[in-house]
Amino acid sequence: MRKGEVYRNGEHLGTLTEEARGHYHFIYSPAWVSDPTKPAVSLRLPKQEEAYESEVLFPFFFNMLSEGVNRKLQSRQLKIDEDDHFGLLLATAAYDTIGAITIREAEKE
Repeated sequence: MRKGEVYRNGEHLGTLTEEARGHYHFIYSPAWVSDPTKPAVSLRLPKQEEAYESEVLFPFFFNMLSEGVNRKLQSRQLKIDEDDHFGLLLATAAYDTIGAITIREAEKE
């Protein structure tokens, strides 16, 4: 199991988890859900207390990944399989993203 903490402008928004390849969860933090001034991370993931589940990496997060030659280069330099979308997301979305959302690998429990 791998986890990423999701932030919006440096403020914790929720947690993205890969249980196994092909099984993902996203849940908003309780503080984010209870604050009506905080926006949803995307239109397809409106704020709610229950976790979202998916058999593929949620499109919003998948679209944060590089494509083409840049993805190949990142995979090679980071020694991460090009098809390991979650691994690439954790390795690259902590700092160098377009927009307000960043994802940092969660501490191992």
